Amino acid sequence: MTKRLLASIHDVSPKFERQIDILAERLDRQLGAAKFAMLVVPDHWDSAPLSADPAFQRRLRGWADAGVEMFLHGWRHRDDSVHSGGAANFKATHMTAGEGEFLGLSQGEATRRLREGRAVVEDAIGRPVAGFIAPAWLYGPGAMAAVTTEGFALAEDHMKVWRPRDGKVLARGPVITWASRSRGRIASSLFFARLARFGLQPLANVRVAVHPGDTGVPALLDSLDATLARLLPGRRAARYADLDA
Repeated sequence: MTKRLLASIHDVSPKFERQIDILAERLDRQLGAAKFAMLVVPDHWDSAPLSADPAFQRRLRGWADAGVEMFLHGWRHRDDSVHSGGAANFKATHMTAGEGEFLGLSQGEATRRLREGRAVVEDAIGRPVAGFIAPAWLYGPGAMAAVTTEGFALAEDHMKVWRPRDGKVLARGPVITWASRSRGRIASSLFFARLARFGLQPLANVRVAVHPGDTGVPALLDSLDATLARLLPGRRAARYADLDA
């Protein structure tokens, strides 16, 4: 059985160009050139429209030409829905800092953002996106329905990668990721990464995800390096598309 490691850079946007460069160079060095995915936000928090930045569009196309998989990652990344209570309110409050954009959307609104976002990213990269991954990996019922009907090849949440057209799960297991927004989040993500790089060893497919904010915390970058060093032996750095080959 071939074991794989899937790595991704989230929140790819002109807003974070310097941080994206740092992460891309680091993953190139660890995994080999272009052996990772980028999750592209068309207009991060309504302050960085990709469609208005031809220089960053060219950079994205260059990465895509080199083999980096490009996923649509929401529209604005910000959660502007009102959550009245229950599971959605808990997720919006405790699993992200106001960034679960697709958690509370109706199917109609989710469909609109998917179509408009897809058009922006595909125009930039000159090819179809590899799939869709919701901001903060959070999907409400409307988003799930929209992702299925819009024909994306792949989708991902915290615990799995699946094929929307028929729901087939292609990989299982938690994403190893880091959080930089508070001391408590930093400590808990470092703790989880230490456990995961040993505990997830038996899995056929292991996923690692990094964010622009990680570049500002040296301990998180050190943890990323240690995690890759532990998990890579006996695995190959792979593409998400390989899961459905």
